[in-house]
Amino acid sequence: MKRAESEWNLSAFNSLKYAFAILAYFVWSSPMILNDSLSRRGFLSLLGVGAASTLAGCASTSAGPGDTIISYRDGGTVMQPTAMPVGDPAAAQMYGSFEDGGFVIPAIPYERINPRYYRQRVVDPTGERPGTVVVDTPSRFLYLVEPGGSAMRYGVGIGRQGFAWSGDGVIQWRQKWPKWTPPDEMVARQPELTKYSAKNGGMQPGLTNPLGARALYIFRNGQDTLYRLHGSPEWNSIGKAVSSGCVRLMNQDIIDLYDRVPEKARIVVWQ
Repeated sequence: MKRAESEWNLSAFNSLKYAFAILAYFVWSSPMILNDSLSRRGFLSLLGVGAASTLAGCASTSAGPGDTIISYRDGGTVMQPTAMPVGDPAAAQMYGSFEDGGFVIPAIPYERINPRYYRQRVVDPTGERPGTVVVDTPSRFLYLVEPGGSAMRYGVGIGRQGFAWSGDGVIQWRQKWPKWTPPDEMVARQPELTKYSAKNGGMQPGLTNPLGARALYIFRNGQDTLYRLHGSPEWNSIGKAVSSGCVRLMNQDIIDLYDRVPEKARIVVWQ
């Protein structure tokens, strides 16, 4: 029954949409159809109101392409429409090229990334207090909880170390354009990284540095967990499980997160 009703609503809406479009064309092309008491602009405004009212009446609770169903931990759900469709100027600006710390960060071909992983403000699904960072490992999302029931959501890629730790901690330390020092066990597996080992001073900051433009270091009970939130030049790894690293964000996003997150913020990681 619901399916039949939904199909009827869609058919009715499409018919009205085409009728409005045809009528608007003739009105615009032949202004003499209207008398002086109703301008073309006013008439088209009325058409717009009618179309919007029809759309509201035919609205569906099912998710459309690219929409996200947010599941609350208490069992409820809410649909979060994709905030910025492909081709939106705001997305182009958000992921465009800019200079930071002496480095020119390249633009990201955001059209090639699933829009659900764009940085966007959403209804907070975490229930955590404002200022808390939540990493939803299975969904490949990171949330920064805001006052008023919202959160900034970022798409992330999860590396091997990112699957190895969960629970809560504190963002004890943060750094702009950090050095990268591969662990000794990684150097043992990949001898070509020896030049970046701790005894050789690590890899200098830069666009090819695996930690990207920013790094946030997670501690628990005063001890380094070796868990990191960091930037990455590999934009195509966002939303995926990757072979190395912890939790990576696009450089444009880690810079945004770095600027928003409070000092010594609490972090919660879901596995």
